[in-house]
Amino acid sequence: MKTYNEKMSIYHGMASAVAQNTSNSYIPIFAMTILGATNYQVGLISSLPPLVALVMTLPAAILLNRAIEQKKLVAFSVVAARFIFLLIAFVSYVPGSFGSWLLLGLIATMSIPNTMANMGWQSFIGNLIEENRRAQFFSDRNRLLTIVGLIVTLTIGVVMKDVTTNKLAYQILFMFTFVVGLVELYFILKHDEPKREIQDEKKRAMDWSIFKHKQYVLFLAVALLFNFGWQMAWGLFNIYNVRYAEATIFWVSMFNVANMLAQIASFGLWKKWSQKYGNMRVFVWVAFGMSTAPLLTVLSTNLYYLTAMMMLSGIFVSGTVLILFNLLLENSPKEVRTYCITTYNVLLAIIAFTAPQIGIWLLETYAMDIAMYSSTVMRFLAAICFLVLYIVRRKRQIA
Repeated sequence: MKTYNEKMSIYHGMASAVAQNTSNSYIPIFAMTILGATNYQVGLISSLPPLVALVMTLPAAILLNRAIEQKKLVAFSVVAARFIFLLIAFVSYVPGSFGSWLLLGLIATMSIPNTMANMGWQSFIGNLIEENRRAQFFSDRNRLLTIVGLIVTLTIGVVMKDVTTNKLAYQILFMFTFVVGLVELYFILKHDEPKREIQDEKKRAMDWSIFKHKQYVLFLAVALLFNFGWQMAWGLFNIYNVRYAEATIFWVSMFNVANMLAQIASFGLWKKWSQKYGNMRVFVWVAFGMSTAPLLTVLSTNLYYLTAMMMLSGIFVSGTVLILFNLLLENSPKEVRTYCITTYNVLLAIIAFTAPQIGIWLLETYAMDIAMYSSTVMRFLAAICFLVLYIVRRKRQIA
């Protein structure tokens, strides 16, 4: 039986899924087909948000730790981020190459409230959902949100099938994103969050004692390695699909639909296995599966083949989305959880800025296949590290 807060979180998540699937997936293709962005600029679309997040994480952590009600910070941060899409809608009217640079500036600006929203939501929801409910709740939530995203993406792909180079179509998508942001605001504020009594020690920007928790530190190191290999290829996939495979909005939508269908089908399995075998053991298999995506993608530019590969990738993406966050909460001591999440996000921001840039550098210096193979190698190494970490912990539990 779902609690009131779980229901509100699901309603908010559905609105968020609509907003994200009418905007994020189409910014790279908008940049390339409408604004004429270079490979370097496409890479910056992935890299700039974490760079800004790195700068904003400390102020965000201070505000969140001082907030009596975190939901208000999260709600209005979401609306501020969605408002930027109203401005992005009219970037195509800027002449010459200035349009693509202005787009990057707006993406960087949008990352300021997004950082607050993302960090706030992680801390906020982690405190509202009981530990014994997390696997079930996040599995159900992620599955439903993926279904919503699938419907939205499929609709966009069909409606915009023949308008890949029509700027009006993108304007409608981005303006609609802002409207949905208002719905997100409503449902976040509807959460029932108990007011907290703020202690003096909670006002500190950072609690360095978190690094005394060996279990958290080891998880942090391996998780960052995994994210490095994962995010190396983010910009590369967009470039490969649009410039090498010549995918239109329709096919980009079909890639996303295939990926989400696989996620919907596999969320239940990952939840079942994580409850039966434990998050760490199951994530080992997820990490190995994720390592195959870049390697398999560059084997062909056939659009049907790429759709199939996106479906295969979706099986492991669902495991990543479900289990990695649970592992973060599981390995973060409750008394310093906000600081653990803050540290994770700070270091993840550094990874998320540098990794896509390294991927683009490998593409420009060598070739697309070399860049993708490098991502596969890094993901595979991370999977091995997760396996070693699981074996060591298992032996200690037995002993």
